[in-house]
Amino acid sequence: MRILVTGPDGFIGSAVCRDLVQKGYSVRGAQWQQAPLPEGCESFIVGDIGEGTEWMTALAGVDAVVHLAARVHVMHDRAADPLAEFRSVNVHGTRKLAEAAAQAGVEKFIFLSSVKVNGEHTVLPDAEKGHEDFSGGRVLNRRAGAFTATDEPRPEDPYGISKWEAEQYLREIELRTGMKVTILRPTLVYGPGVKANFLKLVQCVERGIPLPFGCIRNKRSFIGLGNLIDIICRCLEHPSAAGETFLVSDGDDVSTPELIRRIARAFGKEPRLLPVPEWVIKAAGIMTGKSDQVQRLCGSLQVDSSRLQRSLNWRAPYTMADELERVARWRLGN
Repeated sequence: MRILVTGPDGFIGSAVCRDLVQKGYSVRGAQWQQAPLPEGCESFIVGDIGEGTEWMTALAGVDAVVHLAARVHVMHDRAADPLAEFRSVNVHGTRKLAEAAAQAGVEKFIFLSSVKVNGEHTVLPDAEKGHEDFSGGRVLNRRAGAFTATDEPRPEDPYGISKWEAEQYLREIELRTGMKVTILRPTLVYGPGVKANFLKLVQCVERGIPLPFGCIRNKRSFIGLGNLIDIICRCLEHPSAAGETFLVSDGDDVSTPELIRRIARAFGKEPRLLPVPEWVIKAAGIMTGKSDQVQRLCGSLQVDSSRLQRSLNWRAPYTMADELERVARWRLGN
């Protein structure tokens, strides 16, 4: 099977390409510009991904597409029209690639979407349904219990909206052409090479910085990089993946304090957690303009990935401890 992977030099893409090559697949990486790729992965420059991208040459002889490239969620987006920028790559770029793939006779199309299609927050099952919280003057309508793949999508930010719109185009193309589409909505992905807020948290624990989250009582779902790659490989091979939308997680939901403890354990350190009341942290977030970051640390976001487990007969091959140990080795190696 020859597979075209978009975003092959990114955090997820490079690991996916490396694993696929090791498993014996013929892998072609579609890059916007020249950059190092894992050994055995063919490079193909397609330029910027959008409405005008020419895909047919890159798709020649390809059996399946794993579409990972995207304009990702960024804090404090300075674009004049963030939604238009997200749509250019995530919606129109995805639609153009999928149309070309179907025309080229590609059999399978795997799209990495986001849990943000479902929403931003959940509340613990024992909390009152319809619970509302305040964050920086905004009322957050949060779902009681974990998100499921059959929930009505409720994206809130431009990134989530663009991913949901891309999903809808893919389903229309699937119905019209017969190309088999699988949509994956992962939670936060962590592993060697992780960036953004998860990396900042790891760095704080690594340096022994006291963190004020000892009183937080939340639950969040995560997906280790190794488990995500295993799911992508399973979707390439398993016939039941066609036409499905799966929420993706390790299945081991943890609170923020517990996550910090596990990171510390991976580094052989003692966690330094301060018992600061949650309302104090949230008030500080409002005053500093960092309510969104605080909400991600204090709030809950759980997904139910049992549909994926049942449909693909999948069990996570790696524990959170396994993946965090890999993160620690990567950090210590650097």
